[in-house]
Amino acid sequence: MAAAGVSCRIGAHGRARARRSAHPGGSVHRSRAGAHSAPQTGDDAMHDVVIRNGLVASAFGAIRCDVGIRDGRIATLAESIPDGAQVLDAKGLLVLPGGVDSHCHIEEPRPNGSIAEESFLTASAAAFAGGTTTTVSFIPQWKGHGVWERFVDYKARAATGMVDHAFHQIISDPTDQVLEEEIPRLVAEGVRSLKVFLTYDNVHVDDRGFIRVLETARKHGCLVTVHCENYDAIRWRTERLLAAGLTAPEYHAWSRPTVVEREATHRAIALAELVDQPIQVFHVSCAEAAEEIARAQARGLKVWGETCPQYFTVTARHMEGPEGANFMCSPAPRDEAEHANIWEAIRRGTLDVVSSDHAASSRAFKVGADFSTIPNGLPGLAARLPVLFHEGVTKGRISVEHFARLVSTNPARLMGLYPKKGVIAPGSDADVILWDPKREVTITQSLMHHAVDYTPFEGMRVTGWPVATLRRGEVVMREGEITGRAGGGQYQPRARYEMASPRGITPNGFGA
Repeated sequence: MAAAGVSCRIGAHGRARARRSAHPGGSVHRSRAGAHSAPQTGDDAMHDVVIRNGLVASAFGAIRCDVGIRDGRIATLAESIPDGAQVLDAKGLLVLPGGVDSHCHIEEPRPNGSIAEESFLTASAAAFAGGTTTTVSFIPQWKGHGVWERFVDYKARAATGMVDHAFHQIISDPTDQVLEEEIPRLVAEGVRSLKVFLTYDNVHVDDRGFIRVLETARKHGCLVTVHCENYDAIRWRTERLLAAGLTAPEYHAWSRPTVVEREATHRAIALAELVDQPIQVFHVSCAEAAEEIARAQARGLKVWGETCPQYFTVTARHMEGPEGANFMCSPAPRDEAEHANIWEAIRRGTLDVVSSDHAASSRAFKVGADFSTIPNGLPGLAARLPVLFHEGVTKGRISVEHFARLVSTNPARLMGLYPKKGVIAPGSDADVILWDPKREVTITQSLMHHAVDYTPFEGMRVTGWPVATLRRGEVVMREGEITGRAGGGQYQPRARYEMASPRGITPNGFGA
């Protein structure tokens, strides 16, 4: 099948890279525009970049128009825009808002002094390769330690990358000092989401601690994001499995069946309702958890649900055999029936964000004495949009507009980044993907650009692929070639916003 490409014409006010790079399905052609080599005046000088002949497809519909970019922002949407300093011909392509991945584990320091393999520089390359321009990643907290020092360190790490970025603050030890002294300092610096784990030994927070985090978030106008699995149930089940000699990676799924996700989701929602605090339930893997979220939404609660591509592509069977550890994540992959359930929850809007939950470890580190000691997590930052587009749009499950909502507009809104991010509209950052909806590509490790040595989507054939990514008007990826510069990403501080604000309704009216 012939693939569309992006041609670039450059005037006196802009230059394109002269390099060419091969890419599955086609190549990019660049040429200097002799007719426009003289200084431009009038309308021609208004735009730094003009994207022409594309179909602009946003969360709110699709329209064929030109996009004019000036000073890193969308300046104009019009039927026809006179030439700017740089012209990108998007004939045959979709023009989509840059992806916002609101669930990424990147360059996280560990208590033992080691650092996660995925640096902000390599994660930025993976993000751009897959059409993502903004990430929200996690500042760690270690039990017995505070959070302010970690914030300062993590912000400096993020500044070395290329992707625009915001942060969640993990709370694993909700002490008085952290909640009353340090969280207000973080909020003043633009951190507006707190992450709580209801499982895992090293970060688990009990119900009382969770309630204290919810109360603190409500006071300061933060969203709370939650990993919902029952800690004690998983411990009990794991002990029984190991005692029975069932130690291989495939028994990871047995240790945390859907009931432990459903119970924790119900409990998290109930406690959030008690406190009147908005929450997002991360990485929903099954109908039971999605149904708890739907019931909460039907009652008018501020509860949102997120899922990830692995929960409609990877199954528990992938964890069987010698490569099984490479597919381990939590919640565990389910089966094809649950894949169908997740799609139904997406179509209904119960699950309105698809993130990557990028948590990457190379094969050499995905080892342990048994399934309970193998590091969890999958690399997915680059594959998120292509996999979702193929499984969703190409297969007719969702529209292009719904796709844009799931990967860009909805996460931007929920994270307090909208309308600066997540939309192609005048005044918004010029974060744009030029997307070929007909290009057929086989996903391989070499296309992912991440730091680790495998992708769980290896060999998957997809239709729909990003051919260029613009971050704030700069072409940072073209035909698989990363053209951004280290340190080019910007921190995105967040102010108080409506979606993270309480409803003002509590049991008996106490504390409202």
